[in-house]
Amino acid sequence: MPSLLEERTEAGLNARQARVAGVRAERRGRARAARFVRGTIGLVLLAVLWEAAPRLGLVDPYFVTPLSDVAAAWWDLFVSGQLWTHVRASLVRSAAGFALALVLAVPLGAAIAWYRPVRELASPVLEVFRNTAALALLPVFVLILGIGEVSKVAIVFYACFFPILLNTISGVATVDQQLLRSARVLGLSPVTTFRKVVFPAALPTIFTGIRIAGAAAVLVLIAAEMIGATAGLGYLINYSQYNFLIPQMYAAILTTSAVGLAVNYSLVALERRLSRWRA
Repeated sequence: MPSLLEERTEAGLNARQARVAGVRAERRGRARAARFVRGTIGLVLLAVLWEAAPRLGLVDPYFVTPLSDVAAAWWDLFVSGQLWTHVRASLVRSAAGFALALVLAVPLGAAIAWYRPVRELASPVLEVFRNTAALALLPVFVLILGIGEVSKVAIVFYACFFPILLNTISGVATVDQQLLRSARVLGLSPVTTFRKVVFPAALPTIFTGIRIAGAAAVLVLIAAEMIGATAGLGYLINYSQYNFLIPQMYAAILTTSAVGLAVNYSLVALERRLSRWRA
């Protein structure tokens, strides 16, 4: 049985570890609070500059309207329900193209990286299409699929597909060989090895591609909605510009930025939830 001295020593070590953990947690909390404060100050300074520059005549107030006027225009759009109509149209299109790309790109990327025959078959085709910008193919999608919803979902799918695919290939292909050797020593089957070892190890790299695709889904769709759309944030920006509704145009642009930020932070939160096992 442990002696009284050993018990006291162990209790002292546990108490010390608890104090060290508490100090580290406190430091992390302070660092997060400092980052939040600095970020808030930066946004406040930007808002003050935006408000002051037009009113002081530093820029033309007709083309760069004060932030207060933009906020008033945003509130009018929100109260009337127009803003939600356009946001919903953009979100549905973006989500459809993004989800389709995710469902197809991850399995295909894993197969390309995991199986040599598939890689040798698909690599030349991927090299041709991955270097072609999505917006460069927008006229092709419109000609083939029309100016309706299908062409817009298709262009979002194309823009999201390759970031997810390439990062999946990279993540699976660069898994630590020591992990694979350990799996073979344990007698795991190839399917079990991929499910238990390869995919969890590749998940951070895959999520990098997913986050890039999430941003691309919004950005590319905005450009696509400026051609032949009757709803959506891109349509609202274009309509406001053509009709010289400048505050409304800036309100739509800010809403687009907010949607992009919300998508990015949602994907970051999902990544953290799925990667809780990582240190």
